[in-house]
Amino acid sequence: MSVLKDTGERVIPEVMKPLNGLLLEHMARYHFCAPYVRGRVLDIACGTGYGSQFLAKARKNVITEMFGVDICAKTIDYAIKHYYHPLLKFRTGDALDPDLKTEIGTFDTILSFETMEHVPDDRAFLSRMSDLLNPGGTLVISTPFGEGRGIPCGQEYHYHQLTEAEFVSLFHQPEYGFEDVSFFFQNGVVIESTKRDGVHYPLGLAVCRK
Repeated sequence: MSVLKDTGERVIPEVMKPLNGLLLEHMARYHFCAPYVRGRVLDIACGTGYGSQFLAKARKNVITEMFGVDICAKTIDYAIKHYYHPLLKFRTGDALDPDLKTEIGTFDTILSFETMEHVPDDRAFLSRMSDLLNPGGTLVISTPFGEGRGIPCGQEYHYHQLTEAEFVSLFHQPEYGFEDVSFFFQNGVVIESTKRDGVHYPLGLAVCRK
């Protein structure tokens, strides 16, 4: 059986214990976003594809087509072999590629979990996501909080990690065309719209309606 190398960030459910914290955190995000998923769906930076397949199954009655896209060809090959669903297609692609829209079209729902910290320009990334999103569509996006844009964060695969204030302000820029944005905060498997006193929330999520 083909098993990908664990980079410390890649989630590979079949080689992880069921109570692995990283796996549970990632699955919590896919469960959280399920009610928003409809129509033609893009899971950008889908990784091994387990979350894409979960949503294809869970939302099969309201999804018309789903794409799981990742920049790593080996990861996509793994996804194709392990996470088939008739509504789901996997393919390689770069989120910042200006030709991606021509190649795969536009979408009613876009999911992007733990992606922004892996690109050098989060503004350019969000602009690409907005361009791929149909009017009336929904983008659900998450990222870890850190010291701020342009500041090394000590994570090998992260360019930087936005502060909470930078993350929130990013989505209010008019050029992205979002009519409504709701923010959520994650601690472990718990995702909340209001932060509780004394609780540390290392990750933020935004639900953006265009």
